[in-house]
Amino acid sequence: MTRTRPPADSAPPAPVAGAPPHTGPSPWRALSVVLAGVFMAVLDTFIVLVAAPAVQKDLRASDADIQLVLAGYQLTYAVALVTGARLGDRFGRRRCFLVGMGVFTLASAACAAAPGPGSLIAARLVQGLGAAVMFPQVFAMIQVMLVPERRARAFGVLGAVIGVAGVAGQLLGGVLVSADLLGLSWRPVFWVNVPVGAVTLVLAALLVPESRSPDAGRPDLAGAAVLTLALALLVVPLVEGGGRGWPAWTLVAPVAGVLALFGFAYVERRVEARGGTPLLRPGLLRARAFAVGMFLVVLAYVGINSFFLVLSVTLQDGLGLDALGAGMCHLPFAAAFFAGSLVAGRTVRQGRRLLRAGALVLASGHVTALVVVVTAGASLTAGRLVVPLALVGAGNGILVTPLLNAVLAHVRPTEIGMASGVLSTGQQVGGSLGVAVVGIVFYGALGDAAPGDVSGYGHALSAALALDAALAVALSALLRLLPGEVSPRH
Repeated sequence: MTRTRPPADSAPPAPVAGAPPHTGPSPWRALSVVLAGVFMAVLDTFIVLVAAPAVQKDLRASDADIQLVLAGYQLTYAVALVTGARLGDRFGRRRCFLVGMGVFTLASAACAAAPGPGSLIAARLVQGLGAAVMFPQVFAMIQVMLVPERRARAFGVLGAVIGVAGVAGQLLGGVLVSADLLGLSWRPVFWVNVPVGAVTLVLAALLVPESRSPDAGRPDLAGAAVLTLALALLVVPLVEGGGRGWPAWTLVAPVAGVLALFGFAYVERRVEARGGTPLLRPGLLRARAFAVGMFLVVLAYVGINSFFLVLSVTLQDGLGLDALGAGMCHLPFAAAFFAGSLVAGRTVRQGRRLLRAGALVLASGHVTALVVVVTAGASLTAGRLVVPLALVGAGNGILVTPLLNAVLAHVRPTEIGMASGVLSTGQQVGGSLGVAVVGIVFYGALGDAAPGDVSGYGHALSAALALDAALAVALSALLRLLPGEVSPRH
């Protein structure tokens, strides 16, 4: 990701994953382009949360339809990430980024023009597939195109973009829906992706160099099919179960999903034994740094996504803020997350000490918020949450960005695409798990509290905050399991 280049048909031979990092002009021009894709993919996970009531009213959609509009994107996004990463290894990461961005952009236009809930759900599913092909290429590009001492800074910027996009999704959604541009209500929430996607496609074609794995081999279709089934069985119940009252199938499906994962491991061993290239090399998860790091990433994202959920519901339904006002309340989190990510990128050589510091700051933020909510009672206001939100944002920024770097730091260059797909999947699965588990705690504590019942919503928020604080403390303790060296070594 380093220099302006002519169209692909006149470009020099593409570097491969095992080649030395690209040299020449600054790679940050290319990195800024692909980070626009990351921003869009993450943004669309959150922006629809704010627009959902307007969508439901305009399309006369049922509650189940709206759940699928919200969850469909995340489902296809999660289950296709590993496959998307491996496609980049074989066919070229820039090429797959362009294909993914193209699909994402066209699906966004289809979402914006959807005449009914069914067509909107279908377009959201396709949009998730586009994001799954696009997103994991960025992790691989950072590892391939930058020298080791620069990767930490790049991951810091990447983490900041991810965090800010999550907050910006709710803020931008509130602005666009409230503005009701040209009387289009919620539709600009999706139309905004089209010009941004088109510009990103052009710039990526010009600025982003190609790379691929030299031994990617033929696509592992059997492994992709079994893994997709396993992840769908695990993720669908997490996303859909709460809204449907946890019917029996949501309890049975995860068990079947675990069995399918064992089946996937068997298939991958068979592929490797035959001399093929498995979708996920079994030995990768036996590497301590990667396996422990992946578990910690999942645990971290359990807290991140669930915190956004319970805070948004409390601000809007409990404190009576509109969509725009609730989005504005997330700004302290966004600013602190961005600052923490940049600081972490520059101090990553502190290793586990930096990660533990981030986890402790995160825990202190949740505890501070808990104290504020409990002591305020019925007089709770959004203004009292500014300092706790800043602490939570800073803690996540300091923790998550170097943790992503640590997971990939010891991965062989030829397996970067594979590892980045697994990492991205872990983020999505962790987010879904957090929404399900913390959501159960929150709504269980909320009980029959009516909208505007500040005490009732404060009580529910405090229960969720206690769980999030416990998760942060557990993260701090479990970080001891990581190898001492966190900065990249290859």
